Amino acid sequence: MDKKQLFQQFVAFTAAVHQVTHELTQNVKIDNITPVQYKILEYIKVSQPVTPTEISDCQHMSLPNTSRELRKLQERKFIEKISDTEDRRKHYICLTEVGEKIMEEAFSCIEERFQQLIQHVSTNDLVDIHQALNILDEKVFNPKI
Repeated sequence: MDKKQLFQQFVAFTAAVHQVTHELTQNVKIDNITPVQYKILEYIKVSQPVTPTEISDCQHMSLPNTSRELRKLQERKFIEKISDTEDRRKHYICLTEVGEKIMEEAFSCIEERFQQLIQHVSTNDLVDIHQALNILDEKVFNPKI
């Protein structure tokens, strides 16, 4: 297998993932939340607990901008900061019950769109997709080194 060709295929795949993600999440409306705030809440939902630095890195935002958005989300009771028990300077961010509820509503809308996307996929193809996602997760996105 030509690794350069594999890389080109991977780049095309990740671009397609971004496009489909955009289409699935487009116009998901939650109580006047900006797209940036939604992406932060989505990241927290799937990765919590997370640090502000992890959010900043993942969202390609400066730490001051991330802190400002986190403050706004905290004021709206969507997130909470939890102090590290060993290092009081370090904080973790988690969703509150309110934050969990709004993200469940958003994910429900996204799941509906996803179900429409795969409605004509055969059972065998669904199994293949499931296996492919597991392999990508294990070998590329979360390899155990």
